[in-house]
Amino acid sequence: MALTEQARAVLDKLAGAPPLEELTVSEARRAQWGFVAFQGPPEPVARVAHLFVPGPTADLPARIYYPEGDGPFPAIVFLHGSGWVTCNLDIYDVALRALANATGHAVFAVNYQKAPEHPFPVPLDDSYAATEWLFEHAASVDVDPARIGVMGDSAGGNLAAAVALKARGALDLAFQVLVVPALDVDFTTRSYVDHATGFGLSTGTMRWFWSHYLGSTPVSELAAPLRASVAGLAPAFVAIAGHDPVRDDGERYAARLAEAGVPVRLREFEGTIHPFVLMDGALDEYRVLLGELRTWLGAR
Repeated sequence: MALTEQARAVLDKLAGAPPLEELTVSEARRAQWGFVAFQGPPEPVARVAHLFVPGPTADLPARIYYPEGDGPFPAIVFLHGSGWVTCNLDIYDVALRALANATGHAVFAVNYQKAPEHPFPVPLDDSYAATEWLFEHAASVDVDPARIGVMGDSAGGNLAAAVALKARGALDLAFQVLVVPALDVDFTTRSYVDHATGFGLSTGTMRWFWSHYLGSTPVSELAAPLRASVAGLAPAFVAIAGHDPVRDDGERYAARLAEAGVPVRLREFEGTIHPFVLMDGALDEYRVLLGELRTWLGAR
C-alpha cells in the first residue's frame, strides 16, 4: 500500500534533517524532542504519580498515569521507544496519557537507563526489575496484580518482548503489546532493504542504535527475541507499520507466536511509518490503535 497523505506530509517536513547516525549521542537525544511538534495536546488524566523504583544499578524514574474510575486498576508496564539510546518520559507524555484514558488501565512508565553509557543488558534488567516491582507493590499503587501486562514501541517493543520472555514461569503477565518492535539484528530482511532510506527511520539509524545497545556483547535471545523459543508466553498484540525497516521483525515474531500456540493478533497499519506512536497530532494511526487495544484488552 502507498504511503498515506498524512505520512507523506510528515516525511516532507522531516526531509533534510541529518540522520541520527551522523550525530553525536547528545545531539541525537536533543533531536528527538522534534517529535513534540507532531503531537496533539496532552489529555487530562485522573492523576499522575511520580516515583522512583529500584533497579539493579540505579533508582529509575517512573510515572503512573491513572484513568478515571475506581481501582484497583489493570495496568500496563510501558517501555518507551528510544533505540535504547534516546527519548524519555517527557517526550512520551502525550502518548501515555492517551493510552491510560483509552484503555482504562493504569500506565506504569519507566525511564530505563540508556546505551551507550548503559548497554545491554542494563535497559532490559531495569525494565524487568520495574515490572517485578509493580507486581510486588501493586496494592500500594492501586493496581490489580492479576491484570498486569507489558507494552512498548520500537526499542521499547524489544524490551517488552524480552521482559515477557524473562517473565515466563516467574511473573504471570496478562498480555504483551509490541508496537513496531525491533526484534533481531538482521538487516537483510525485505523491510530493511525496501525501506533503507526515505521513511523517517532508516536502516543506517537502526544499525547505529543496535551498535550502541549491544556494544561488544554477542547477540543473545534476550537482546534479539526473534531468536528465542516463544512457547508459553503471554497473549500478544503486535502492531506494525507498512513503511518501516523493522516491519518484518514484528510480522515474523507474530508468526512465531502463532506457531507456538500463543494467542496473537497481528495488526498492520499499511500506509504509515515507524514513529506513529509519537505523532498523534499528524498521523491518525495511534488513535486507531488505542481504540483497538481498548477492545482487545477488554477481552483479557
